[in-house]
Amino acid sequence: MTALPVDQDGPDDPFARIGDPLLAVMDRRRQLLAVAGAHEYDEARTVGLFHVTDRARQRLLLTTDFPVHAMAFHPRLPLLAVGTGAYDGGYHFEGELLLLDLDSGAARSLIRHDFGRQVLGLKWLNDHDLRILMAPFDDHKDAEAHREGHVAVVSRPDWAAVAAKSLTERHLAGPRVPAPRPDGREAARRLVDQLRMPHTRRHH
Repeated sequence: MTALPVDQDGPDDPFARIGDPLLAVMDRRRQLLAVAGAHEYDEARTVGLFHVTDRARQRLLLTTDFPVHAMAFHPRLPLLAVGTGAYDGGYHFEGELLLLDLDSGAARSLIRHDFGRQVLGLKWLNDHDLRILMAPFDDHKDAEAHREGHVAVVSRPDWAAVAAKSLTERHLAGPRVPAPRPDGREAARRLVDQLRMPHTRRHH
């Protein structure tokens, strides 16, 4: 899976390709913005990476197989962790943990499991430790599966060198915790509108 580079001379609105913004995270140190958006009535399966200075310039565009629930920039390396997933409607919570290389555009799916895991939350604790909040594998005889999940901290000396499909159930084992499913669309829309408006005023 590879994020496509974006022509800087594309649409006048740099956010046009992502659709309706549903989740946004900012790395203010590097002036980078990641936005997950949805087209029409679909779910958030498009991730755009933007460089923000006097205006937002889109750099990469990634399409995911599942809706995006969480994103987190690595504190030092040019990496973006992207958590995706969905309930299949009858049994399993499926999904992926993607690691996007911001320089090359290459994206690796890290979880080795037939159905993956629905990833609900991501947080870099430091350069080496990533906290991952996941839905349970399934909701079979589990009334709280849609409100709770499992949390694990995965440690790697160099995340840039982590191989695809290298995280197993053993690495992702962790305690059961409350797992709210927050809706980030209002915050994402406000942030995107703030970055979109200065460029619109100069253009006109």
